[in-house]
This record gives sequence, structure tokens and C-alpha cells, in this order.
Amino acid sequence: MDEPRNIVIVGGGFAGTTLARTLETRLPAGWRVTLVSEESYTTFNPMLPEVVSAAVFPEHVVAPVRQMLRHSRFVMGRVTDVDLEHRRLLATTLAGVQKIAYDHLVLAFGTRANTALVPGMAEHALPLKLVGDALHIRNRVLQRVARIELEDDPVQRRRLGHFVVIGGGFSGVEVAGGLADFLQSARRYYPRVQPQELKVTLLQDIERLLPELPASLGEAARRSLAQRGVEVRLMARAAAVDADGVDLAGGMRVDSATVVCTIGTRANPLADRLALDKQRGRIETLADLSVAGADDVWAIGDCALVHNGDALAPPTAQFAVAQARALAGNVLARIAGRPTRAFAHRSRGMMATTGHLKGVAQVFGLRLAGLPAWLLWRAYYLLLMPTLGRKVRIWLEWTWSMFFAADITHLRFTRTDAIDAPDTGLRETQPQSRPAR
Repeated sequence: MDEPRNIVIVGGGFAGTTLARTLETRLPAGWRVTLVSEESYTTFNPMLPEVVSAAVFPEHVVAPVRQMLRHSRFVMGRVTDVDLEHRRLLATTLAGVQKIAYDHLVLAFGTRANTALVPGMAEHALPLKLVGDALHIRNRVLQRVARIELEDDPVQRRRLGHFVVIGGGFSGVEVAGGLADFLQSARRYYPRVQPQELKVTLLQDIERLLPELPASLGEAARRSLAQRGVEVRLMARAAAVDADGVDLAGGMRVDSATVVCTIGTRANPLADRLALDKQRGRIETLADLSVAGADDVWAIGDCALVHNGDALAPPTAQFAVAQARALAGNVLARIAGRPTRAFAHRSRGMMATTGHLKGVAQVFGLRLAGLPAWLLWRAYYLLLMPTLGRKVRIWLEWTWSMFFAADITHLRFTRTDAIDAPDTGLRETQPQSRPAR
């Protein structure tokens, strides 16, 4: 029996998994899909602030790739090289280095967090890009509050209880609002911590929040955060970060023991190694999502520079899904010898939560704020979840969190062979910068 021809997708995010699921039910006989991803799950990044605020458990914002695919082959591995001439790639897997041949190659491997934008941010700030980041931030917040109870110096107590979020985009606004709610809910379990000792500050380097949305909604988000006690500082650009706070451009200082970073991305190291045209680390694509100068190679998602009419497609989940569905049609057209179509997508809208029961949204030109926007946000991301079982679990968790206090469990993951080691789980670990791989 002849070996089936192979469509290889590199990346298991929104774009990669949507493409695989769309293609696997429409491919002609003799073709198959192989999806290669470093992780065995897809992370729903817009829901990471929900993990930080303990609105959901970490496992609820991920979906196993194998559970999402029916007929496709899944390989958990890191692609280290692509041989465009011989149409094969190398992937480091659990069984060592594997060679995977392709007839069509789709690059959908996303981007990394860029912690080098501000001096000191890599060493002293906490990025929010992965589910591990979200859990680490949540644990750090619990550590800080617990430590306040053990400190007598009022200056130190205020520094420990001050949480600074850098970036007033969607992630920054949602983290700031979620943190404020989480601290208010958790404080009841720390009787020696006073309300005035806990504070959240959001730093935005331009004159308003959420620049992707209309100014009126950015102002609505600012008011909503202010009602929660969040100090929103506009035109406040972080110039340097250290262990004790943030220096602002202009000479002002914000004292804080915990700084969360929601700004900046950098190219995936694999993109840097590929001999393809790129702009600012993103792979340039033609109108039909193919890559110029590389036969049967395509790119979608955050790693790709995709044109949407006269504009560039934003790196959002909505556009990643739209690109995947459009590319499925183009790959099938190329296989059948038909002409491909240019990518075009009209945004359905954008939305952000600003804390429990509050949000802002623009949907098909309609502007919403407050509870309706919050409900719409939850409904939209609940629909994106791939299985009925996972949808039900998240809905139950969300419902539970509406009526009961936040979970303040500090998950240490201590193993038996380390349980008696000195200071196990008690000493605060410092965020470490990792070199680009």
C-alpha cells in the first residue's frame, strides 16, 4: 500500500488545531494530516487571566490535542529544522530526533513573550504567555499576601501588597481586574492583612486603555477598574524594573514586590532559523496565505504576517481561526488543481473583562459595557472549547466562582524525594530569564 501524502502542521494553537480539524474531514483519499506541537495541549490564552484570578483551574484553559483530533496523526515534539529543498523537517520527540516528510507544510507555531523590552523586566517581572506563567503569578500573589502577615515593617508590608501590571491592552486590563477581585476575595483568610495594604496598579504608556477598541470603551474599562480600586496610570511608560518596583520615564517611581508583564512578543526561535522572508520576526505571506519562494509552504496565526485587504490581520484568536478555515479551502484547492483565494475576514468584534461581572465589548459595531459584555465574553470562549465535556466543566467552575470565595490553594507540586529538603516550598523563587532557544 502506498504511503499517504502528508500535510504537516507545525503548532498546536488555535490556528494549527482548527486547520487540522477542518482538513481531516475534507481531505481526498490518499492524504493525511500530521500535527507537530511542543505541547500535548492547546492553551486558550485569552483565559489565562482567569487562572491568575482563580476563576478557573489551570487545566480548564487547556484542551488535549489528541482529544481534539479524530483522524490526524499527532506528534509531540519540537521542530528544530526545516529542509525546504527536500521537503522534510526534524523534530525532537520522546523517541529522539524524527524526520517527517511533507507534501504541504503549514507554519502555525506562534510567538514567544518578549521580556527584553524594558531593562530588568526579564529578571524581575512575571510574563503572562503560558498556563505555567498564570499559575506562577497566582502562587506569587498568595505568597506575597501570606508574607505580609509575617512582616512588621509598614513600608515592607505596603511594597509586598502592591501588584503592578505593565500594559493596558486586553491581557493587562483583564489581569488587573482579576487580581483586584482575587485579592478582595482572598483577604478574608488573612486576618492580619488590612484592605489598604493591598493595591493593584496598571501602567499604560499611552493616553487610554484598550487602543484596539473605541475610546469610549477604553474609558469605560478605566472606570470599571477604578471602581474595583485599581489605580490606572496613563502615559506612564516603564523605563526599568528591579526587585523593588518600577522606574517610570520622567523619573517617577512605583514601589512593588510583584510586577506582571503583559506587553511584547518576540519571534519563535524556529522562525529565526528559517530562510524565509520576515518582518519583525513574522513570516511574510501572500494573499492566499502561502509563503513566497517556498513551494507548498503556508503560514498562519501569530507567527505569520497576514494581509487582510489593505491592513494586516491582528494576532488574535478570532483571526487565527479565520485564517485556518480559509487556508483549509486553499490547501484543498491546490490539491485539486483549482485556484486559491485571498484571505479576507471582517472582525466580528473584540471584548475584554474588567473583573467579576464587568467587561467591555464591540460586536458588529455595537458597543457594550458592564454585565452584558462580561456574559458575551464568557459565552464566546465557552463556544470555542472543543468538547462538550470541557464546556460543561468550565461552565460549572464559572458558576461556582460566582457564589463562592476564590480558591487560595498554593500548589507546590513537591515530590516525595524533596519533601524534607531545607526550605522546601517556603522560600520564594525568583523569576529567571531564559535565553532564546
